[in-house]
Amino acid sequence: MSNKKKKCLFELRSDETISECLDRMKAEGYVPVRRMEKPVFEEQIINGKKEYVPVKQQIIFEGKLI
Repeated sequence: MSNKKKKCLFELRSDETISECLDRMKAEGYVPVRRMEKPVFEEQIINGKKEYVPVKQQIIFEGKLI
């Protein structure tokens, strides 16, 4: 039999702090095992050229079922 535990991704919402996200994970029965950050870009026209400008950082936690 396999002893693999379920994994789930939790994205940090715009209206919550990191500790609130971790509390939400704990309430659902998950413990964080990895934190990933991805930049979010926005297309802007600067001097007549299209450029992609970073506007925020997206934070995602990978959780393992306890």
